[in-house]
This record gives sequence, C-alpha cells and structure tokens, in this order.
Amino acid sequence: MLNSIDLQGRMKARPELRYTASNTPVTSFTLAVQRSRKGQDGEYPVDWIDCVAWGKTAEHAAQWFTKGDMAIIRGRLESRDWEDKHGNKRRSWEVQVESLFFCDGKKESAGRARPEDIPREPGDFAELADDDSDVPF
Repeated sequence: MLNSIDLQGRMKARPELRYTASNTPVTSFTLAVQRSRKGQDGEYPVDWIDCVAWGKTAEHAAQWFTKGDMAIIRGRLESRDWEDKHGNKRRSWEVQVESLFFCDGKKESAGRARPEDIPREPGDFAELADDDSDVPF
C-alpha cells in the first residue's frame, strides 16, 4: 500500500523536543499549508496540519526550526483513536515526518545560523592524497 505525503508550509510555533519513557526524541509541530485556490472571501484558506517527528529528525526540527520558518516535509499520514474527557471516541490525523527540509531563502532567514552555514573544524574532513594518477582524464 502507498501512504506518502509531501507538504510545504510554515511552522506555527517552534517545535519543542521531548523524550519518551525509553528516551526516544520526539517533537510535535503544526504546519500551516496554504491552499492553491482562493475561497469565497478572495483569500487563500490555510490548513493546519499536525506533524510528529522522531529520533534524529525530531532533534533536527527542534534545533533548527522556529515559528514562521518555511519547511518541506515528507512523511506518511496516520490516524490515532482516543477518548476525550467525556468518554467520547475521537480520531486525530497527523503526519509522521520522515524527512524535513528548509525552504526559506537566506534573505528570509537573515540573522539565524543554518546547519549549512556553520563553519567546520579542520579536523571534520579527511585530507585527500595529491595523487592524480588514477584520474582517467
């Protein structure tokens, strides 16, 4: 069966990192996704989509994303059944995030360091030998 979803939208709030009882990182956030057609009022309606990220993806979201950041996520849609405080059965839908990407340009995110902007220590890279003998051109 195929269950795949790709979304582009803005973070409603900064994702907050928490941990399960087994110490697994998890974060929940809401993505504001604008529809492609205008409503009767002439405005583009917005869908507020609940998302959950686990493990390294959760840590990445909590460390680098903040309110208003444009993001692209890829994941799968899942339902969750639960009971409210009055005993009524409820169902929630949320996207289980498999990958998360920045979508803002540098101008839009001025003043905030991104992972790709962080200077690396010289020891972070291995030196390559200056031997070009096996290059075919």
